[in-house]
Amino acid sequence: MSQPAEPQTFEVVLPDPPPPTKFERERRAFFRLLPDLLRTHRGQYVAVHDEQVVDSGPERLPVAMRVLERVGPTDIYVGLVSVEPEPLVRSGLIRTLGRWGAGG
Repeated sequence: MSQPAEPQTFEVVLPDPPPPTKFERERRAFFRLLPDLLRTHRGQYVAVHDEQVVDSGPERLPVAMRVLERVGPTDIYVGLVSVEPEPLVRSGLIRTLGRWGAGG
């Protein structure tokens, strides 16, 4: 009787993932800071730059504009401090897709 063949094994080497972008680092910092922010900024929008809260307020756009005016054109993250996820916002724009040049 022959010996059962040993199962073959293969080594899979995957490339390292790319480092996170600045925006992704700021987003991760927001969620890391969220437990403390819920005590201090609940219901407010906070802007995160260099992984620190740099501004806050009741409306997203003014917070973002103030920070960008101070730090210049760079990635920041502005999020709502809430236990619930932010609601989806839709633009209301409706597009009709048709054939190219069909005027539709």
